[in-house]
Amino acid sequence: MGIVHEHLDAFPFTEPPMVLERREELLIGEPLPIRARALRDHDPLEVVHFSPEYVDRGRTHPKGLFQSDSLRMEIQTMTGRQGFYHRNADVEEFSYQVTGSRVLISELGTITHTAGDFSRIPTGVAHDNLGDGDIHLLFYSPGPVVERLPATRTAEYLATPFPGWEPAVQNEMITEMRGGQGEGIHVAAADERLLIDRAKRTDARLRLVRCGQTAWLYETPRILIGQVVAESSDGRVFRRHLDADEIQYQAGGTRTLVTQRGTVELVPGDFVRIPRGVAFTGVHSEPSTHLAVATAEAMPQVAEAAKKARAITPAELEALR
Repeated sequence: MGIVHEHLDAFPFTEPPMVLERREELLIGEPLPIRARALRDHDPLEVVHFSPEYVDRGRTHPKGLFQSDSLRMEIQTMTGRQGFYHRNADVEEFSYQVTGSRVLISELGTITHTAGDFSRIPTGVAHDNLGDGDIHLLFYSPGPVVERLPATRTAEYLATPFPGWEPAVQNEMITEMRGGQGEGIHVAAADERLLIDRAKRTDARLRLVRCGQTAWLYETPRILIGQVVAESSDGRVFRRHLDADEIQYQAGGTRTLVTQRGTVELVPGDFVRIPRGVAFTGVHSEPSTHLAVATAEAMPQVAEAAKKARAITPAELEALR
């Protein structure tokens, strides 16, 4: 009989979790027969995959991943300029750089992203992007926002944001809700010199965060965005959120995700949603890094699945260890 521990917590995870002892074969096994139909039918967890290797497909729209009333997650690839300035009317915009580089040009300065960088664009700030083999994740959510870690770097005013730049008239698009397709409010032409020169008249700056440890980075009333960094894990500590879904993105290394809705190996580029109330842990002998996005409401998947989790026996799990 293998005894493991479960950490039972609740959003936004500011209180210490309740620590429970569990028999592992019961925790991940089938329940005893029940007389009444007390449970909904649940399929195994699904995994969405987008290769972290850049492939030039020309100019494409961002691809939606998960979406609820308070959060939209998408992935974008880009070489060259975005081609217009974007201004969110009512949401904060967060990003994570997967690969390549990206110059973020805004009214609060210009800053270059490389793989592993996080940043936030406050509501109402106009911005454009210049990508070079760029893949980045985007998260849109209403504020207010608490930035839990200090900035690693801040944007600066650059009269010439990148070599060869010449000021021109560009479109400026204002969107509402979560910035998805069909959520535009208005598009009008704007002088981009006047837009970026606003940074000369304000001390406010875009802030970039790079973190090599496990930490929550951003908090809003309904979501938390952070990352988990671990050298190894034997998977003997499970976690369960009472009132939050958690979406994970495997950023580096491989990891076996073990849950009460199946077990699956995650490789870089994999996304998975773990519903509230479902216990989970990870097993890996080499370093692993994944993003974690906790949301205090159900977070439906909108992208097509690439693979599914499967049931695993305690003996198989012990062999993994």
